[in-house]
Amino acid sequence: MTDDRNDHEPPLGPFPTHRPESPFPPLGETLPPGVTMGGPVDPPSDWMETANAHDLPTRENALVALGRYAFPPAPPLDDEGVAARDQRWTSRTIVVTTVFLLIFNAVSPLNWSRQQPPGWVPETVQALSQVWSDQLAVFGVDKPRQGVREAWKSAQAARFVGQEPTLTGADAAP
Repeated sequence: MTDDRNDHEPPLGPFPTHRPESPFPPLGETLPPGVTMGGPVDPPSDWMETANAHDLPTRENALVALGRYAFPPAPPLDDEGVAARDQRWTSRTIVVTTVFLLIFNAVSPLNWSRQQPPGWVPETVQALSQVWSDQLAVFGVDKPRQGVREAWKSAQAARFVGQEPTLTGADAAP
């Protein structure tokens, strides 16, 4: 590689100025069959118009064939089998959702019990929920919920320029 700047050839022109033949036929005229504008004619083909590439035979993977032989597919389910499968799926979904909410939203039963009139059930739910929430707080499971709540409260408190801030419960007049 050299650094000599005077040893270069002049650059090519920016754009071609004249094109001898047009790739398009003249307006209003059609070309006779078999005649193309300057390009080679396609050779005749042995392609069948009705052929479909998906109709070609394909070789099956040996492991797939062995698996089908060793583990044949089960017969289709009857109505009772379909109902049992749907019930299992629904039960699993409900259990997973309940466990998720018990872990990541453990404060909701506590808040519910505080809103109920005094009685044995709300007091028991409140005591169990308080212990459960305290145990989960040790692991930091309540942090995402607190972060979302703080973001929501800050969005509620946001005001436009020149707008007066809202009064909170402690600042409000009785």
